[in-house]
Amino acid sequence: MSLLGTNSKSLQEVDADGYLCERDDEVPLEDEDIEDEEDHIYINEETECGKEKVLISHGPLKRIVPPLNFCPVERYLYRSGQPSPVNFPFLLNLNLRTIIWLANEEPQDSLLEFCEAHDIRLQFAAINPDGGEDDNPWDGLTEHSIINALKTIVDQDNYPLLVCCGMGRHRTGTVIGCLRRIMGWNLASVSEEYRRFTGSRGGRILVELLIEAFDTNLVEIDRAKAPNWLLTALK
Repeated sequence: MSLLGTNSKSLQEVDADGYLCERDDEVPLEDEDIEDEEDHIYINEETECGKEKVLISHGPLKRIVPPLNFCPVERYLYRSGQPSPVNFPFLLNLNLRTIIWLANEEPQDSLLEFCEAHDIRLQFAAINPDGGEDDNPWDGLTEHSIINALKTIVDQDNYPLLVCCGMGRHRTGTVIGCLRRIMGWNLASVSEEYRRFTGSRGGRILVELLIEAFDTNLVEIDRAKAPNWLLTALK
């Protein structure tokens, strides 16, 4: 997308090989083309165009920015790091009903206010209050907290749902990894998905061992309330 001034239009034409190319001439804007002198005019080079010019439109009014390490897990189930105010317009598009927060401390006040304003249930997944600082991905993460989070995830009434922690890597990865175990994934696939979000530091062997040793029978699943994708995986 190319930024143009407000006093001219840039024209493009299709060359013999079918590629768009800039023309040297410029056409002055008519008065009716300018709504506000402060506006910038953007040219969308992907717009299907005719032989002489492409469509010119104004730029977006707001940014849509996903949270750190955001990714869909399954239909209406998402994972990420802790959302900040710049991410809230993006989250509104998800129509979230529940956010599971995996950390020793409370999330930022802005996230608490966002959830309250938009009637989103914010669940603390029973993280051990005696755990250490949040920069250690192992501190405070217990089997009980994992089970508590998974019980929420396997209930369709809580959807759309976001699972998050400080960076969206180790704690979130542990819960999602245990969910994959419930779904019947092999350990190689579970580890590959976990490491995809850990960055250059790589995965933590203790996290992978916990996922491997997790007893999936500890999570009771009500098939009448389970998401369809989970029922399909359990067949």
